[in-house]
Amino acid sequence: MVSFLRRPESPLGDFIESIFYYEGFNPGHLIDRFLPDGNVQLIIDLSEESKGIYDNNTLEEIQSCRRAWFSGFRTKPITIPSGQHSEMMVMQFRKGRAFPFLNLPLNELKNLVVDADLVLGAEILTIREQVQEAPSEEKINQFIAGFLQLFADRLEKNPFTDYFLDQILTVPNLATLKDVTQKVGYSQKHLIDIFKKNVGVTPKVCLRTIRFQKVIEFIGMQSQVEWSSVAHNFGFYDQSHFISDFKFFSGYTPNEYLDLRGGILNYLPISTG
Repeated sequence: MVSFLRRPESPLGDFIESIFYYEGFNPGHLIDRFLPDGNVQLIIDLSEESKGIYDNNTLEEIQSCRRAWFSGFRTKPITIPSGQHSEMMVMQFRKGRAFPFLNLPLNELKNLVVDADLVLGAEILTIREQVQEAPSEEKINQFIAGFLQLFADRLEKNPFTDYFLDQILTVPNLATLKDVTQKVGYSQKHLIDIFKKNVGVTPKVCLRTIRFQKVIEFIGMQSQVEWSSVAHNFGFYDQSHFISDFKFFSGYTPNEYLDLRGGILNYLPISTG
């Protein structure tokens, strides 16, 4: 397997958390279930074969993706190919920082995967062609150069969204909408509208998603977990509410998750072959 990870420098690094390129990945399973993590991604497929998205229950293909696609904020898992024999580039936006590059509000992309040219413009496919022609070790640099040139006039952050997200990310079990709106000085309705447009969901849904993700990170690779303590430490009303929230975001109970998880955080191996 060949892989490269790059964390872009400012100004693009203020909006893009990481860009990951890989080819020759060969896991022992065919299908993954990707859990909600509060992030949105741009995926560039450097091969010409389409990639499927599968029904979470039946594993039947429900969508086909080609060339480049954008994945919005997720509140439920998505079932996708494991990446066998693929050549891909995955660009992960910083939380709340994708909106300046899009031609529609992020809340319209909640739980959706759409062709990248529909939301970023047809030029993104030209950048893909340029990346295809570059050597493996230069593909990320080629992508950054093209992306910066295309969006140089859109690198503007929203301080209100940034502040709200910072509160949620820092203390996802304590942050409340009322506390933040009082500090920002906006009405709840206005702040919610700004947040949905820039992040993709309401602050409360974002808070629940980030809290779930904090739990996943805390569990890590532990083989045994005291779930009542986890529920208490992360601010759930009780263990029953914790289990309900966990199943809402992952599709599984906490114990089922422990049995199913693989070696990569947020990716559950579903189908072998």
